[in-house]
Amino acid sequence: MADTAEILFLLVGRGGSKGLPGKNLREIGGLSLIGYKARSARQSRYCSRLIVSSDSPEIRSEAVRHGAELLFERPAELATDTASSNDVVLHAMDWIEAHEKRRYDAIMLLEPSSPFARPEHFDEAIDLFVARNASLVVGMRETEVSSIFVGPLGQDGSIGSIVDKMLKTPAQRRQDQPLEVTMNGALYLIGWDAMRKHRKVYADPAASYGILMDRLHSIEIETAADLAYASYVIEHGMLDASPWRKQP
Repeated sequence: MADTAEILFLLVGRGGSKGLPGKNLREIGGLSLIGYKARSARQSRYCSRLIVSSDSPEIRSEAVRHGAELLFERPAELATDTASSNDVVLHAMDWIEAHEKRRYDAIMLLEPSSPFARPEHFDEAIDLFVARNASLVVGMRETEVSSIFVGPLGQDGSIGSIVDKMLKTPAQRRQDQPLEVTMNGALYLIGWDAMRKHRKVYADPAASYGILMDRLHSIEIETAADLAYASYVIEHGMLDASPWRKQP
């Protein structure tokens, strides 16, 4: 049963961000991106525990201010541009097992750059994880265009491979295409045993699932323009901001 699943929520964030300096501490409507993710996580009915992994004292402090536990400082080698999410998750798991002699059923990886995941999204992912005996559940959004219209641009400007796909598709109107989705960065729910076995998030296609989230809850912030758009969405009431206005 999902009610008995023990889920460790792991909030991550590097201090360095080249695309948008100080990104994880940037504010939308008076709340930092760290704050958005922490507040939602703590309201999930399956959040057994929320911890933070960061190389930045400021990010760690902000996460703690919003209810996360600080167990360790992320090693410098896991805060570089080349460090992977796999390494960060495994480091947290190693620490828990070594220092607390315990394990969880799964770990919920949370990135502040996709701030608008709601508690219900986390709950839905965990319900699906348990129901399907999954290894992985991630947040998904609908793609802007069908893959029929996507392909490489040749060095000479050629788009032959795209046109070839189009010619093989009788119905070319957007509304005639099947739903296609891609990851939105909002949540990654990874089975503890699966991560130990494979040592990477994406490993077992047959046991990987996704929950579909709408476009506004799927906003990802990588640039100043993304931040301005996300701020507009909140400031103009395009999303219900009530989950983030209250402390759990």
